[in-house]
Amino acid sequence: MESYINLVKGAEDEIIEKKSRFIGQIMPVTSEEEAYAFIDSIKKKHYDARHNCFAFSIGGENPLQRFSDDGEPQGTAGKPILEVINGSGIHNICIVVTRYFGGTLLGTGGLVRAYTDASKAAIQKCETKLMQKIIPTKITANYTDMGKIQYILNNNDVNIVDTVFTDEVFFDLEIPSNINNRVTNEIIEATGARAVIKADDEVFG
Repeated sequence: MESYINLVKGAEDEIIEKKSRFIGQIMPVTSEEEAYAFIDSIKKKHYDARHNCFAFSIGGENPLQRFSDDGEPQGTAGKPILEVINGSGIHNICIVVTRYFGGTLLGTGGLVRAYTDASKAAIQKCETKLMQKIIPTKITANYTDMGKIQYILNNNDVNIVDTVFTDEVFFDLEIPSNINNRVTNEIIEATGARAVIKADDEVFG
């Protein structure tokens, strides 16, 4: 996996379906303990609700996933919420949909739609960030080669974290893994191998 979407900030939204309230609540989580702590906090907040159904997905690759119908008919709540999570591509996320019963039965199809729509409504309000594999890299160069390096970096949309000017120029970079070889080869060729390139291990950033 070269990239995934990470949840930066959660959100809340609700829908009404035949007088039943479905409140979608989302929180970024990085562990199963954090997810269940959030779920418990929602259950305490909405202690008088008929159901607090949830799903969560933790981790960027082969994520840990759990879901619960919390008393709704099997397959009508937790699984649809999880399907919304998987469809969004967001990782490290927990969604709890609280239902206040409005007096009218919705049937299995109606429940699936309601839990799906409440989850989607809340997701649309969330703040997310695209996480991709990068190689943190430091480049040391002379002032003569600085312009060539800057041109290559800008031309490839490489993120320049910092630039320090002393007797030499020091670039602190985040190079996407999928273009790392091309970028470094271009810099080596453009500077006649004068630039010193030091790469760290690949990370998501």
